Amino acid sequence: MAKKSCKKKQSESLLEKTQELWKKLDDSIFEEVDDETCKKGQKFYFSVFEVVCFVLIGILFGVIIGYVITYTRNNSNDLHLREITSTYNNIVENYYDTVDEDKLMNAAIEGMVKSLDDPYTQYLDKNNTDSFNQTVDGSFIGIGVVVKYEDEYNHIIELTAGGPADKVGIQVDDIIYKIDDVDAKGLYGSNLTELIRGKVGTNVKLTIKRGEEELEYTVKREKIEITCVTSNIIEDDISKIGYIKIDNFSAVSYKQFDKELKGLEKKNIDSLIIDVRDNPGGHLDQVNKILSLFFDKKTVLYQIETNKKKTKVYSTNNTTRNYEVAVLVNGNSASASEVLASCFKERYKKGIVIGLRTYGKGTVQKSQNLSSGTSFKYTTEKWLTSKGKWLNREGLLPDVIVEPSSDYISSPSWENDNQLQVAVNKIKESK
Repeated sequence: MAKKSCKKKQSESLLEKTQELWKKLDDSIFEEVDDETCKKGQKFYFSVFEVVCFVLIGILFGVIIGYVITYTRNNSNDLHLREITSTYNNIVENYYDTVDEDKLMNAAIEGMVKSLDDPYTQYLDKNNTDSFNQTVDGSFIGIGVVVKYEDEYNHIIELTAGGPADKVGIQVDDIIYKIDDVDAKGLYGSNLTELIRGKVGTNVKLTIKRGEEELEYTVKREKIEITCVTSNIIEDDISKIGYIKIDNFSAVSYKQFDKELKGLEKKNIDSLIIDVRDNPGGHLDQVNKILSLFFDKKTVLYQIETNKKKTKVYSTNNTTRNYEVAVLVNGNSASASEVLASCFKERYKKGIVIGLRTYGKGTVQKSQNLSSGTSFKYTTEKWLTSKGKWLNREGLLPDVIVEPSSDYISSPSWENDNQLQVAVNKIKESK
């Protein structure tokens, strides 16, 4: 603190000396120019030395002012940090009971995040951080099973094809009875996954109950990619329509979309339906790559706006498609899903958006992981449509509004999906 005070005094002393020098120079420059001379309009000139002094003093003045401003700003930041540190230390050292220091620090961070009053700026505890990272990364470390908790035990209802559990012979309908000799009865949610998941290459021993048998399996944990893009073909005598469903825009969405699209095109589809209903969004770079499969480099896909500037984001490819594309959306299509749908609506000549008004999330977040295993995400930018419209809290209005049928709401299936059927009919009508 004494060192900073000394620097401050030095800067103030330097400032006083500069002002004194400035005054002396000012007097020496103008002392011989009397009022009579000025009245006659006679010209007068500064010497080279005087001009050089004038420039140097101007520069010096700017440096000193910049230093003072920086010092003041840093000093203000230091004061806030000292107050936080002082409060933390006082509680840890003087509180009457034992203090969980990690919990205390996480609470401080959570409080700062909440004070921004932004629904998309959030503090995430360890479990939510793991879940969030898994979603955006598009992968997890585990054994490749989906379970359903029933009658105090976890029943396996789905296996990742070729995954660790599948490879050792575990089957659908098996019951997880023990995990590394720990009784699995009553284990649910994170209490279960914490035991099953671990580092890549490590083993977990599972005791499985299959009918009346108890079987033991040693399963090696692996990194498993989550399938977030699936496809199908809707075919009749008139057309062959490709269908691609995107569940979210994780780090693997483009790779999976590109693979599915190429597979459909090899089967000679003549049009395409992209379904982003109930898709909450994700990585903007994945949307960029997917859209770049349909638009050339001259096309603005969307725009990014910060508090300083607005940037247009262009397609990264020159490949285009000329067939009809229908995009299905609903009230849960948000963020990156709205970026995709709005670009097809505004820029694709044979594009149509069908369904319900979208969610209306027009901001972009970044995330920061903390040493405790927790994290927080915070809003850094706005995104705008290709033509510069901000959809925040408003959403994208489809070209064709279609309410889902009551049958689809109560029991969703391929057969009673009336929104999908409208998309199929619109594509056929356009041919």
